[in-house]
Amino acid sequence: MSNFSHAEYKQRLMRTKERMAKEGIDVLLVTDPANMCYLSGYDGWSFYVHQMLIVIIDEEQPLWIGRGMDANVAKVTSWLYHDNIIPYSDDYVQSTTKHPMDFVANILTEIGQGKRSIGVEMDNYYFTAKCYIQLQKGLPNASFQDSTNLVNWVRIIKSDAEIEYMRRAARIVEHAMQVGVNSIASGVRECDVAAKIYETQISGTKEFGGDYPAIVPLMPAGKKTSTPHMTWSEDKYEKGMTAILELAGCYKRYHSPMARTVHLGKPTDKVKDLAETVIEGINAAIDMIKPGIACEEVEAVWRKTIEKRGFKKDSRIGYSMGLNYPPDWGEHTASLRQGDKTILQPNMTFHLIPGVWYDDFGVELSEAFRVTETGCEVLANFPRELFVKEEIDPIEPLFFNKNVGA
Repeated sequence: MSNFSHAEYKQRLMRTKERMAKEGIDVLLVTDPANMCYLSGYDGWSFYVHQMLIVIIDEEQPLWIGRGMDANVAKVTSWLYHDNIIPYSDDYVQSTTKHPMDFVANILTEIGQGKRSIGVEMDNYYFTAKCYIQLQKGLPNASFQDSTNLVNWVRIIKSDAEIEYMRRAARIVEHAMQVGVNSIASGVRECDVAAKIYETQISGTKEFGGDYPAIVPLMPAGKKTSTPHMTWSEDKYEKGMTAILELAGCYKRYHSPMARTVHLGKPTDKVKDLAETVIEGINAAIDMIKPGIACEEVEAVWRKTIEKRGFKKDSRIGYSMGLNYPPDWGEHTASLRQGDKTILQPNMTFHLIPGVWYDDFGVELSEAFRVTETGCEVLANFPRELFVKEEIDPIEPLFFNKNVGA
């Protein structure tokens, strides 16, 4: 039931081991669920308890260690031998007297790995200080080093199969964004718009279904558009409001994000000017993206474009993204910002999101793109504009782009 061929998983594992060898790592403890999925195919909502994939540099396959009731998920979704799937009993779960890393340390000792150089993903959401303490206690003769993002950097260049999944995610986000834009109207509750968006994200298209995105719909409205990371409330949209939608389509854990801004009624000059500036900056950045340039060069083109119109933005304007689990669809590697000298290569994928936020309002438009052999491919096909909606019956459908998803 793996989503990719065994040959592709073996290539991923080989590239990971090459990086391990360069960094002097014999045993890699992978706890980021996206990295676990990338190397093994493991896909379950079990990352709220401790689990890991153990990559041993001189062993053919990794080991999966996790909660007993999740072991069958590994058997169903991964390409691993069943003997390499090792469950721990449920009395390790959220216990005050024992810890899953005690179990991991015992396994590593039993199979002769207790004195080797061990890499751990120290800075990810799923590896706690307690995990590290227990591993050190249980493996006193091992040497530990930080391997945060080692696998993430292996993931940054996608295979053709991964790109196809992201294109399918783009078809889903086109439909979800269309539903969101259509649904926003005076008197409509934010939560009701969110519900319609969720339905579309999960139902997908007629050809393929959707997955749950790593980030929920971000939907600030009114003065709340001054900050990007707010979800929805039970408040109703009102005439004169600006509303932001930042969504993603997701297919087999691969994402294609998109942001757009909607205004109810005639926008103020401030909103209109900022939207035009953001769009001009996005267009300029997309036009110059190609292999061989650095991430910081993309940001520089954006920055110089908006400075001509008197605007500035201090934060990054994008990041590498693709396969992931909550709470983030970003890969935590390359960023489109000053100082990032990562060189763009074909089949790298990014979310270009140069939103601008002020104290009382903000505007967001974004695109997910793939670096091609000669330039870039914008994954979704959706109008890149400020959507201005006059007062109409909120039930009446709008079709800003009747070809979306075709």
